[in-house]
Amino acid sequence: MGPEPAESYPRPVLPRSAIILLTLACAAVVAFGLAAMRGIVIPVFFAFVLTLCVHPLRRWMQGRGVPRGIATGTTIAAVFALLTGFAVILFASLAQFSALLPQYAPELAQLGASVTALLESVGFGPEQTQAVLQGFTPGRLISFLGGVLGNITSIVGSLVVILTMLILMGVDGSRMPAVLTHLNYHRPDMVTAFNDFGRGVRRYMVATTVLGVAQGLFNWLLLTILQVPGALLWGLLSFICSFIPNIGYFIAIVPPLFFGFLTGGWPTVVAVIVFYGGINTVIQSIVQPKYVGNAVALSETITFASVLFWAVILGPVGAVLAVPLTLLSRTILLDSDPTIAWWRPLTGDKKDLEVILKQEDDAIRARRARRGSGNPDTGSTPKA
Repeated sequence: MGPEPAESYPRPVLPRSAIILLTLACAAVVAFGLAAMRGIVIPVFFAFVLTLCVHPLRRWMQGRGVPRGIATGTTIAAVFALLTGFAVILFASLAQFSALLPQYAPELAQLGASVTALLESVGFGPEQTQAVLQGFTPGRLISFLGGVLGNITSIVGSLVVILTMLILMGVDGSRMPAVLTHLNYHRPDMVTAFNDFGRGVRRYMVATTVLGVAQGLFNWLLLTILQVPGALLWGLLSFICSFIPNIGYFIAIVPPLFFGFLTGGWPTVVAVIVFYGGINTVIQSIVQPKYVGNAVALSETITFASVLFWAVILGPVGAVLAVPLTLLSRTILLDSDPTIAWWRPLTGDKKDLEVILKQEDDAIRARRARRGSGNPDTGSTPKA
């Protein structure tokens, strides 16, 4: 009698703890790899997001009989126009900032002297206070901003990668419906997950862009009225920071406060806090989470944690792309596998919890009504 077929031998099964450890180890390796290749990952993923956003335009044109090549070229040209306009405004604003800052060199020196005097009064040594004083110079501030944004070579290199990937992804995207139709016969759950990912990213980008444009225009107008220097730059900064959930507003308000103090003193600072801060707090803390949260179905906790995580992995641009990156991670890890899709409500998706939440709300209203009518509350509270 020969040996049994290989299929009859029992397959080794790893303990659950070993699977979890292997998963965490793989996640750590991927995170370190993304951090090491951020110069490639960021422009490629940014081009991918832009390609997803313009895909409905191509689909609409092809649905009306426009040839595939013309539809693809039109969508690529539309994205190029948007990027060109944004780049022109960005570089013009940075040029304005570089020309504006030296005009306030005396005010910066006076502010630095006040800060160093305060530090000396609380016990800091001369070396530390001198280092702080040297930081309040136009050259140091411009160098700091350049360090945050990157040098011209890296920016131009990223733009070249983005534009090249947009062309290639635009051409490949014209065949994507056929690819998804083919994959649907083999992996329908994965196709459904990636279709949902595309719709979620588009809804997020549209909602955030509309609110960000309104927020940027309002801030530009308000800061112009308050005579804060660089109003256009700070309006553009608030638009960019609107893509950073939860903490973008706190980043965007710092420069207007700083330059408002240099030009108008404390009255301008108070006005910026009251008007600029008040309206932007309402938009970013109430309006934006409602619409953006409904678009992506992510909890506030995970959204905030994702900003911190992707900022550490990919730098400042990672904070801007945090939500699309988190949606892609959830699509690959959870949505593409129906056996673990029950974890999705833990990430903030309320679709499967609507009935339970409605029952809890009805129970709360019933108890409140009984108390209001003077009847004792005899209802039982469901256990967690």
